[in-house]
Amino acid sequence: MNTSTELQSAIDVFQVLVTGDPELARSVAAPTFTNREAAVAPPACAVPGPGGLLASSAWMRAAFDDLRFPVIDAGYDSGVAWVRLRMQGVQNRPFVRFRDGKPDKILPATGRAIDFEQIHVLRVGTDGVTTHEAVRDDVTMLGQLGAFPPKPAVLLAMARGKLTGSSRRAADSVTRAAAEAARLA
Repeated sequence: MNTSTELQSAIDVFQVLVTGDPELARSVAAPTFTNREAAVAPPACAVPGPGGLLASSAWMRAAFDDLRFPVIDAGYDSGVAWVRLRMQGVQNRPFVRFRDGKPDKILPATGRAIDFEQIHVLRVGTDGVTTHEAVRDDVTMLGQLGAFPPKPAVLLAMARGKLTGSSRRAADSVTRAAAEAARLA
């Protein structure tokens, strides 16, 4: 790989998140690819290699329509790429965050748009992207969704989701979708 190819591979990780394209995932993620950010995602997102990347894509696309990651700036040096971008989309379905492999917080669909900045650091080897970690502004995202500080309507919707079981069904659904996506690798 040359520098431009390595940087493009790092940027293409975000195209996989947008599309869920198994072929692209296999071409950019090394067999040993790991995502440090998988700690708040369904367990399948921690699967090494392209499978974990595809699971992350399924998780995000399960909550956000029109998901995109416009790149603001990017660079590459000595095996490390950094990508500064914006995460954008509309949360039309529940967003499920996980802790220790189990659903933790389930934010019902808000219909609200998100648009916030992130910085990602990716290590790139001869066989593709090997690691991913990020600095994200999750507080801004949660604020845009009305969950921080919590608005009464959002708290009521979260309580309703627990009482009716819709939150549990959403968590089960996204867990299955992520596991199925991981198997596409």
